[in-house]
Amino acid sequence: MAGTCTVVIPTLNEEANILNMAKCLREMYPDFKIMFMDDNSTDRSRELIEGLNDPLTQIVVRDPAKSGLAASVFDGILGCGTDYFMTFDCDFQHSPSALGDMYRKMEETGCDLCVGDREDRFALGFVRWAGSWAFNIFADVYLLFRGKSVTKDVMSGLFAGRTDVFVPVIEENFDQLEMKGWKVLLDLLKFGPKDLHITKVKYKFNKRAAGESHISPRVVISTFRQCGWFGGICARVYAKVKRVDINF
Repeated sequence: MAGTCTVVIPTLNEEANILNMAKCLREMYPDFKIMFMDDNSTDRSRELIEGLNDPLTQIVVRDPAKSGLAASVFDGILGCGTDYFMTFDCDFQHSPSALGDMYRKMEETGCDLCVGDREDRFALGFVRWAGSWAFNIFADVYLLFRGKSVTKDVMSGLFAGRTDVFVPVIEENFDQLEMKGWKVLLDLLKFGPKDLHITKVKYKFNKRAAGESHISPRVVISTFRQCGWFGGICARVYAKVKRVDINF
């Protein structure tokens, strides 16, 4: 029997994209559960999704005291209740067709994790591309030092996993996860089993369809903080240069 699947989508004021995303995914994947994990948006996101009256599509308005993109994703994984989970952005930078490719890979290989590997990272813009490339190297060195599994695009926000493998990982390490961060995959690899079976799928990385990016210096700081004591030092130096409070 085919495995059940939930698409976990963190959102914050994505009114310009959220309805189109819900309709697109429902048309392409009629059996998938869709969970928008909303970080207390102040726009019409909740109203738009609830207006669909779709039992397989829900928007979860989270506790304001537990805000953060990573926290939203972790909560979605813990609460999805399906065989597989997939993480996905709401701005159409991830190609919806990649979800089907990942699902097929999970079913065919029985892997623990399938990671979306961006074909054209220049869609990020040169500065973000260079930063992503540098962080990949930094994170891979850290993971290898810990004896953990690595993947080509550890900065990817598009990946699928087995809930029976990763729910225990999240529950057992909940207090150590970087809840304010963006790089959920890095923490799952950091705290996950050393012998993870990982596969990948290639996908085209697109420009944001509408709305504004939520990238900020805090994203860089939180990613550094995920990489041990040396990453912590880098985070403090970067915060000082950017004049950003490291305690957020």
